[in-house]
Amino acid sequence: MSDPSGATDLAPPAAPADPPPVRAARSRSILQGPARAWLFVAPVLVALAVIIGYPVVRALWMSFQKDSGLNEATGMFEEGGFAGFDNYTHWLLQQCTIPGGAMEACPTGNLGSQFWAAIGITLLFTVVTVTLEATIGLGMAVVMGKTFRGRALLRAAVLIPWAIPTAVTARLWEFMFQYDGVVNRVLGTHILWQTDPMWSRFAVIIADVWKTTPFMALLILAGLQVIPTDVYEAARVDGASAWQRFVHITLPLLKPALLVAVLFRTMDALRLYDLPAIMTQGNPATRTISILVVDQVRQGQNSAAALSVITFLLIFAVAFVLVKVLGANAVATQEEQRRAH
Repeated sequence: MSDPSGATDLAPPAAPADPPPVRAARSRSILQGPARAWLFVAPVLVALAVIIGYPVVRALWMSFQKDSGLNEATGMFEEGGFAGFDNYTHWLLQQCTIPGGAMEACPTGNLGSQFWAAIGITLLFTVVTVTLEATIGLGMAVVMGKTFRGRALLRAAVLIPWAIPTAVTARLWEFMFQYDGVVNRVLGTHILWQTDPMWSRFAVIIADVWKTTPFMALLILAGLQVIPTDVYEAARVDGASAWQRFVHITLPLLKPALLVAVLFRTMDALRLYDLPAIMTQGNPATRTISILVVDQVRQGQNSAAALSVITFLLIFAVAFVLVKVLGANAVATQEEQRRAH
């Protein structure tokens, strides 16, 4: 029905309300997919932001601040301010500014010389220990992967050095490498293992290899156990020797696990602190970058924050190279194997 003006008196029908089951299903669909995943991950992200993010941002901010202290020129105590990149250049450059404004070579105790010396020692320990641990760990993993009587006992015994706390291991080897310790008595030598630059580094390398080689062996053993046995049986039928099976089957299939083990140990070796700090008790010949950071932090200087940032960037760069270069080769090797089959 409509009035003479042409307007209708019938209102459009209202949309029916969703029944309760439909509304409940619609609300549940909102919490599915990516939204639901973010809901579960959010607490972890918040915890990481507080535990990791804040210290990193704080250290970065402190690295650009001056140290508060007495100004020798004015004799007044001054609060720290913005320092720019001065804290970084003190570590990276081996030059000192003299009152006349010229630059001269820094003495041995300068921050720059200490930094580069610590970098060299850290890289030396990393390259030597990781190489030895990967080689020895591979041999240990191959032996532990075989089936024989007492295999479980051997695996448990091999893991004992890794299970011992690092501080205890360092103290143990310190006693052994003393001037009148077990090592000198067994070898019949009179070596100053804790003070001589070359022998103190050698002692730290031996202790670190003894401590962490079982960790490498455990990771490599996990990779060995996933290699199918029928591959070795087919190789034996074809007349391949034990060395040929190891070179052409074990090593290529083990490469991903081996690279993961090398990556983990490299990251750990770049942060080496406990063993040299306890064994050699502050010997400059074994001062790693982590020991230098701790020494500077105890002095309460903002330059320690800059050194921490530099150390983080160094470790990040090494990890990036290992993942991109070595990891890419591992993936390419797997793709080539799939094509071959």
